[in-house]
Amino acid sequence: MAKWDKIWEKTDRDIRANRPMVHHITNYVVMNVTANVTLSMGASPVMAHDTREVEELVNFASALVINIGTLSPHWVEAMVKAGKKAREKGIPIILDPVGAGATKLRTDVSMRILTEVGPGIIRGNQAEVATLAGGTARIQGVDSLETGAAPIDLYRELAVKTNSVVCVTGEVDWVTDGKRTFSVHNGHPMMSNVTGTGCSSSTAVAVFSTSGLPRVESCTLGLSVFGACGEVAAENSSGPGGFQVALIDALYNAPSLGLGSRLKITEV
Repeated sequence: MAKWDKIWEKTDRDIRANRPMVHHITNYVVMNVTANVTLSMGASPVMAHDTREVEELVNFASALVINIGTLSPHWVEAMVKAGKKAREKGIPIILDPVGAGATKLRTDVSMRILTEVGPGIIRGNQAEVATLAGGTARIQGVDSLETGAAPIDLYRELAVKTNSVVCVTGEVDWVTDGKRTFSVHNGHPMMSNVTGTGCSSSTAVAVFSTSGLPRVESCTLGLSVFGACGEVAAENSSGPGGFQVALIDALYNAPSLGLGSRLKITEV
């Protein structure tokens, strides 16, 4: 606990002092909330998807989020162009394969990005990650797919195969680079009642990935802090509307909330 407490305090200070730019190519549904999550965590958001400028904007970014929630042909091309530029620059690339497994298009686009871009971080729910790893999933809607309890070994294998950190969010979050694996027991059930919390967790991972920590540790810390802020938000709201506002407030006020004692991270 003390280790993560100290790491979080320093990392949070550094992020808020440096205000790294996080470029999102994301979906219409969550643009506003993920931009505000980025700001509240001390970073600077850019939400741009025009193929004529994405490479130029990536030059100024410290991380890139590729979220396939609302797809169209020109957006996919923007994702690939921006991703290749980000890889060339050497900044973290986070793929959020929203709904992979729900339709052939979503699965194909996710696999194309994995192949052509090679993101260093994948953040999805169990079914999305199982799909990318070649598992099976039962479709319940693109924001919450069901799968059998995919074994941790599946996540590790995907991490090794794609040379990435795999972040699987759910009741318990799992983070692995194939060598080290962490479980995160933070969060609150109310988070599943607000659209965009999954996408926002990808933003949290992106923000923390700019910190210079080992990638698997930065992803783990980002998810734990985001989940802990969800716990604080639930304590200060009575429903999903107030929860969303309280979550933004908790992320913004995180340095004064004593979050270190809430971080529930275990290396397995």
